[in-house]
Amino acid sequence: MTRLLPETLQISISRSRNLPTTRAVERLQHLLILLPAGPADELWNQLPFGDVLAALVRRRSADDRRALSTHFPAAGRAGVSVGFLSPVDPLPKQHTEIRKLAATMLADGPETVGIVVLGFDDPLSRSLQTAALTALLLAAFRLPTQKRKADSAGRLRRLRLFGPAQGLDLTRIRAEAEGNNLARWLTAMPPNRLDARGYREVVKHLAGREGWKMRFLDETALHKKGAGAFLAVSQGNESRDAGIIHLRYRPGKATAKPLLSLVGKGICFDTGGNNLKPFKGMLDMHGDMQGSAVALGTLLALTRIRYGQPVDCWLAVTENRIGPAAYKSRDVVTASNGVTIEVIHTDAEGRMVLADTLALAGGTSPACIIDYATLTGACVSALTTRYSGFFSNRESLYPMLTVAGVRSGERVWGFPMDADFVDALESKSADIAQCSEDNAGDHILAARFLQRFVDDSIPWVHMDLSASEHKGGLGLVPTDFTGFGVRYTLSLLLDEDLLTRLPAGSEA
Repeated sequence: MTRLLPETLQISISRSRNLPTTRAVERLQHLLILLPAGPADELWNQLPFGDVLAALVRRRSADDRRALSTHFPAAGRAGVSVGFLSPVDPLPKQHTEIRKLAATMLADGPETVGIVVLGFDDPLSRSLQTAALTALLLAAFRLPTQKRKADSAGRLRRLRLFGPAQGLDLTRIRAEAEGNNLARWLTAMPPNRLDARGYREVVKHLAGREGWKMRFLDETALHKKGAGAFLAVSQGNESRDAGIIHLRYRPGKATAKPLLSLVGKGICFDTGGNNLKPFKGMLDMHGDMQGSAVALGTLLALTRIRYGQPVDCWLAVTENRIGPAAYKSRDVVTASNGVTIEVIHTDAEGRMVLADTLALAGGTSPACIIDYATLTGACVSALTTRYSGFFSNRESLYPMLTVAGVRSGERVWGFPMDADFVDALESKSADIAQCSEDNAGDHILAARFLQRFVDDSIPWVHMDLSASEHKGGLGLVPTDFTGFGVRYTLSLLLDEDLLTRLPAGSEA
């Protein structure tokens, strides 16, 4: 049986300021070289066996930019892969090429891989070095398998970066990869293993290992807090294991109050409830907890870099099952902030569990809340699975939120949050309807619904993870489940310095 938690990758990363020599290549099993498209002779001349590689390239047509894969004529016959990248290509295209190279390289199971980035200016060189290391760390990670005979291919053990690497942050690169790997691992777990009880066991183990404080609000505790929106969803479950997990990361002498709260939708399996999903719509609904996995992976990455600010993480963990006790259309329930909700569609369960979780997270008065959820098919229809959507109660944050996607390569698009959208959520029997009956613009309506459970004084960002699953991988990630959001959030916090640039006051 598969472990509930993955092994941490034991891959050493070393750096040499010099380009590889013939002797250095002989100690490798594979060398990855990234060059500008149409490299000049002076670049080939700096590489071992560059004349041989250049001769192979000259046999091609001038516009052929396909990667070159061959072996060096050296002892051990180390493999070599040469990728040709245009400096003017957008980052997602560069990331896609590097991801494919990494997958091809690791197919033979090398244990020692070298990386050379040559011929680019310093900022782009650093970006490509980061991308190559990240892609290899992600590709080397193995998702859970239930097969009796696991893949016996060799494991990557050592990465060696050749050439100058000023400003390269290896700690952050490794932390982001570990956070993404955790998110993908949890999402890929079968739903009979990572059910609500199993998920709680995973988080308890992580909390003990990482030094997080953990509190679990079970259904009894949630009843006392009046969390009727969450409980409406969980009441249809066979077991009483559902609940909201609250984690606290406190570096050094940080105060008890969180500066940032991460909130994640953790629906371990979603049948749609009484509004039952069809077969294909239900097949991969064990992945409906990816929002919580991204929140958890982000917390892990922040812990790994020893982030200097206090962070809370809230995970809404339950299933959405069908049965005699399952909630129904036209039910009216009361959330923990006192807002009454008319249920319209039982397959809109994500916004129900997030409503109470956001309200509870806001009760600790964080400076900012970010939530993650595989929330709506409407966002997929609007953006495809290449982008994720974002929404915020602070319009002034939209440029920064967009730029973080550009810098990280995890692309996002901001949607409007005009007040009149909430007109579609009017209810005759409650303060607000859970969703509209015609489903038009449901990703926007879901965000407007959730805003009702966030205090206007708290800047809030909602991520609808339409890019959480992309066939064949996305950007640097080689698997269908992408873990989208971990690298994006660290870029938002570290590169864009979100927490020091939060707007004062409400923009509602």
